[in-house]
Amino acid sequence: MKVAVLGLGFMGATHAGAWRQVPGVTLAAVMSSDERKLAGDLTAIEGNLGNSGELLDFASVTKHRTAEAALADPDVDAIDICLPTDLHSSIAMAALQAGKHVLVEKPIALSYADAEVLVRLAATSGKILMAGQVLRFSPAYSLLRELLKTAGPLRSAFFRRRCAAPGWSRWLADPLRSGGGAFDLLIHDADFCISLWGMPRSVRASGFEDTASGIDIIHADLEYPGMGPVIVTGGWHHPKSYPFSMEFTVTAKQATYEWPFGAPELREYRLDGSSASHVLPATDVFAAELNYFADCVRHNRQPDLCPPKESAQAVALMRFMLESRARKGESVLCQI
Repeated sequence: MKVAVLGLGFMGATHAGAWRQVPGVTLAAVMSSDERKLAGDLTAIEGNLGNSGELLDFASVTKHRTAEAALADPDVDAIDICLPTDLHSSIAMAALQAGKHVLVEKPIALSYADAEVLVRLAATSGKILMAGQVLRFSPAYSLLRELLKTAGPLRSAFFRRRCAAPGWSRWLADPLRSGGGAFDLLIHDADFCISLWGMPRSVRASGFEDTASGIDIIHADLEYPGMGPVIVTGGWHHPKSYPFSMEFTVTAKQATYEWPFGAPELREYRLDGSSASHVLPATDVFAAELNYFADCVRHNRQPDLCPPKESAQAVALMRFMLESRARKGESVLCQI
């Protein structure tokens, strides 16, 4: 399979590097308007996980300056879209119409309406569409999913994700292009909750937004009938110095599971008073995500582990959360 990566910002650079670890895949083309990046110099790129600091060999890689040129490239089988969020759905639709398989970075779209149109197009295109909801490939979260299958009814769940405002990117700081800090960050946790329990019945959210000061915070309570509270919280906490982190604490009838960002193990605290440490494999989650997408393309199999329908639902859920925050914590029904 031959892949073109569109966009060489933090995520595009990450994907360009990770594709080298996927067997049977060639990075055939890249697209950027930045000549320095097209030359393979990605050392100046920053993101919420730090500086990529890489020099990549693009000597044998076709360089495109526009998305349209990349979509028209006959030597490309699949498009990996790492462009600003406001371009995700339109470029993904154009790629499917051009006969390409599509991996599109999260979120799949800025609105549920656009996401739904894209999902319907993919279903009739005969091509594979997958959103880059990389949390589904994280060892800690994957293990949590497995452990919860035998842990009994959920009593409480807490998911948090936070970082500094993106001083490295002007488009991310524009809510019309990125959806805002809470939307861009917490869609990971919204998507993961959907993967476990589906769409909640309703949501209540509070928080504060002042993007000029680098603050966009939300605290959301997702209501699932017959289950304990599910809390999703976090966002941007001022520019530059605030470190990235994520974590969860999930309590079910039989045990409580806990993992903080960077920990090499997931802790389990059982009902009978015993405990256990589950050592997590050292995994490049982006390479795992890309490898799964490539395998789906290779076998013409829709991505059951990361279905685009649920990626679209995650967009809707984040919009419901932001609506509730704007309405000062009023309960919002999650009806789509």
